[in-house]
Amino acid sequence: MSQPERQLLPPQFIPSWVKGVVFLAALLLGAGAIIAFLHPAMLVDPQADITPAVRTYAGYLTARNLVLALMLLVLMQAAATRALGNLLAIVGLIQVMDCAVDCIQARWTVAPGVLILAGLFLSAATRLCGPLWRKGAWM
Repeated sequence: MSQPERQLLPPQFIPSWVKGVVFLAALLLGAGAIIAFLHPAMLVDPQADITPAVRTYAGYLTARNLVLALMLLVLMQAAATRALGNLLAIVGLIQVMDCAVDCIQARWTVAPGVLILAGLFLSAATRLCGPLWRKGAWM
């Protein structure tokens, strides 16, 4: 067996700290979905107009965040470590892109927190699947 394969967890074992990260991710994604649906003005600058287009995109954000949150919880409950790790990697990479957008748009107070979340999600994904830069983490 190669070195990365030996580091992988046995099927159906998810460390407690990874479960905590999954719950945090699901909570934040779910909260974002609810906020986007019920009060999209909280997602934009105070002086921004909430137009029908904004409500449409907030609806799309709601749908995507709810699916991600629910699938994280379902995969954790099913102890599907590889699929859970892959989904955590996707959620982590989304956070990296969110951080990049925050930096481009000069939202300096938000960017560090988003980057910390990305690191947590990607660390948990690496724990479940092995190093994400290796092909074996995705197969």
